[in-house]
Amino acid sequence: MPTDVIMPALEMAQETGKVLKWLKAPGHAVRKGEPIVEIETDKVTVEIEAPASGVLRDVTARAGDVVPVGKTIALIFAPGEAGAAGPAAPVGPAAGGVPTGAVASPPPAAPAVKASPAGDGTARLTAASPKARRLAAERGLDVSALRGSGPGGAVLAGDVVAAKVPVAEGVGTVWRIMAERLTASWTTAPHFYLVREVNVSRLVSWRERASKHTGARITYTDLLVKLVAATLSQHPGVNASWQDGAIVRNADINIGLAVAIDDGLVVPVLHRADTLRLVDIAARREDVVSRAQAGKLRAADIQGGGFTISNLGMYGVDAFTAIVNPPQAAILAVGRIADRVVAVNGQPVVQPTMMLTLSCDHRALDGARGAQFLGALAELIEEPLALLV
Repeated sequence: MPTDVIMPALEMAQETGKVLKWLKAPGHAVRKGEPIVEIETDKVTVEIEAPASGVLRDVTARAGDVVPVGKTIALIFAPGEAGAAGPAAPVGPAAGGVPTGAVASPPPAAPAVKASPAGDGTARLTAASPKARRLAAERGLDVSALRGSGPGGAVLAGDVVAAKVPVAEGVGTVWRIMAERLTASWTTAPHFYLVREVNVSRLVSWRERASKHTGARITYTDLLVKLVAATLSQHPGVNASWQDGAIVRNADINIGLAVAIDDGLVVPVLHRADTLRLVDIAARREDVVSRAQAGKLRAADIQGGGFTISNLGMYGVDAFTAIVNPPQAAILAVGRIADRVVAVNGQPVVQPTMMLTLSCDHRALDGARGAQFLGALAELIEEPLALLV
């Protein structure tokens, strides 16, 4: 049997994905793991890899199509399998696909219900579910302009999600979606913040020693990933999320890095960071950041994050508060390293320090546990040399 190529679910609450372009044409041979199509999710543009080797056929979604998660968008026939040879299946209505830019979802049962009690068009009423009306309002959509797939043509939440959202001139899709997600986080997650100034004189020495010892380009972000991973292993309650009314702890320590790109903000993930050597962290960080900036992230690069680090120190920022990256419980905002006057043994001394701000979702994390985590992290930053390079 041929292998289905489906629109994947790359994140929680994702209902659709947008096909940007096919990297392989119908009838072409593909290898398992080879990128074959670019799609756009709620977070970023990613390349989807072939789930099997064979011949790509029966492509039913064109560039620009918005497709429900789980829907088959192509088939891969094994070499020699019936269907592997022969003409490529067309893309479009005749092949079960949709025209460019259309929404690839079940056809509506009927147009949205509209009524004018006066019979003169002075009033328009559209049947829509309460959730659909709320989503439409949040996205700036006119519910009366949408075609519904519910009974009698009623507009459902899925119709709103699949509809095209008007984009202001000069605002890209990644930026718009970033704004929507962070607005949802800010308005639904009760945030609180913990701030700590830490002495980083030993961290500076560690970076110099590690760079010389490994010959790699070690950054302060790499050191923080190493230290945060070690602290999360000691405080697993921070490596968690609030889901369906319950706290869910993550099995692995996967740390996301907030990366600014031209179109907005993406968060590639360093998986199982607690198992990586510092030189491996540096290599992976450099790889995912460069691919994020080039728009070449893969699906796996943005999945599974349990904690995020956002470092604006390189921009000269002293301190800032970050918005929690849903559904994670916390995010660490990192300011610049600067010489400041601190008290050492009761005497004023100039030392390099860094400001850390831990933003927490109070549903998943309380103040005491957040403070314990931040305190343990601060201790490791001030005395990091016990960790192996």
